Amino acid sequence: MTETRSNPGAPAFGRRSDLRQARPAKVAKAKNLMFYVYILKCGNTTEYIGCTNDLKDRIHRHKQGEVSSTKDRLPITVVCYTAFADKYKAYRFEKYLKSGSGRAFLKRHLI
Repeated sequence: MTETRSNPGAPAFGRRSDLRQARPAKVAKAKNLMFYVYILKCGNTTEYIGCTNDLKDRIHRHKQGEVSSTKDRLPITVVCYTAFADKYKAYRFEKYLKSGSGRAFLKRHLI
């Protein structure tokens, strides 16, 4: 009996060896990559909330005036930062802190 397929290039499912070949290769995750949500106190008494995966470089760029959002509000000081292993959790937390209830949380607990 011959096997007929509508797409000759597609793998035939049903045999164990075919299933192993059809699975996509796993993408290697970068080890020890952290994402940081940070809060800066600016010279004009406002706060800046940001997210990055290279905190030292990002703070350095803020202090050098290379970030358009804070270059007119220098000098800046770091109030706090939080590290996350998951990028999406970090960006969700940043978005929360920029919301009305997140700003109220900051005023009550951190600033």
